[in-house]
Amino acid sequence: MTSIQNAALSSTSYVADRLRPVRIWLYVMAALVLAMVMVGGMTRLTGSGLSITTWRPIAGIIPPLKESDWLAEFAGYKLIPQYEVYNHWMTLEDFKGIFWWEWGHRFLGRVIGFVFAIPFLVFLFQRRLTRDMILPLTGLFFLGGFQGFLGWWMVSSGLTELTSVSQYRLATHLTAALLLLLALVWVARRMRPEPTEGAITRGNVWWTAILQVLLVIQVAAGGFVAGIQAGMGYNTWPLMEGKLIPDGLGGHPEPTWRSIFEHGLTVQFNHRMLAYLITIMTFAMLVVQIRRAGLGGVHRWLGLIAFLVLAQVALGIATLLSMINIDLAVSHQALAFILAATICAYLADMTKTKALGVR
Repeated sequence: MTSIQNAALSSTSYVADRLRPVRIWLYVMAALVLAMVMVGGMTRLTGSGLSITTWRPIAGIIPPLKESDWLAEFAGYKLIPQYEVYNHWMTLEDFKGIFWWEWGHRFLGRVIGFVFAIPFLVFLFQRRLTRDMILPLTGLFFLGGFQGFLGWWMVSSGLTELTSVSQYRLATHLTAALLLLLALVWVARRMRPEPTEGAITRGNVWWTAILQVLLVIQVAAGGFVAGIQAGMGYNTWPLMEGKLIPDGLGGHPEPTWRSIFEHGLTVQFNHRMLAYLITIMTFAMLVVQIRRAGLGGVHRWLGLIAFLVLAQVALGIATLLSMINIDLAVSHQALAFILAATICAYLADMTKTKALGVR
């Protein structure tokens, strides 16, 4: 082995050692974002999301500790339409049951902020981060903070006139959480010092990028399904109203385009059709890759993606047929994020030319 090769191996080993804690930190952050999404799903499905009617970024860390604190929180909840229309039967003990889900969701968001900021400062002090890493990591921090703003923006939509949050804001909040997760995975994968294995074509990259975009759109579509509770109707599969293409699509009054976001039948139908398109596209990519060069090297991701797509379709059908069982619904949402992150990792590995952070 030549001295140049030895130097290259030594440099790769050095980069790997220096960046390993950073990559682990980013993967932990990604796992926390996924946990945040799952807790958010439970918060929504238990009807708890509007139980805290104020936004106090610092003081809100401490939950009610005294009876007077609880009564004050409950009094605030009694002023919003959701309580007046649906939950006027609630006692203080009932209110506590929904309060803790929302408080836990917000508390986890604050934890994520600390878990990001403190290690980031430590890594800066240790000089583990090079200049080309600082900008994307700073961007991740601001993206996380913006997600917190979007959460309150969503909640505020249900405090005055609506009895639940706006489906538009819910879909925006959910999609932003997905983009944050994908950004974390993307940056972490780009830090890998190991070279990418396997022959990669332009088609591999472009079709995977299209699949990624479809997953993001599908998650947004799922947000609209959840936002107007479209999954509570048409609980049969594969037919809707006894037909593959049901009557009444686009049934929202003028303008008709709003049916895509506000008409239950149309919203659920679109979500189903996107699922079919993603499934067909995934397995077409899988078959083409197997015939062309097999699933060796970086393309092993494609086999995992195909498996996750099948699992996600099965879980989606089970959730629908169960009339939106809470455990199934949260698992369906979480698996969508895991699937999207897996596609992102595949795409990042295929397009990496050098490890982020290598001088």
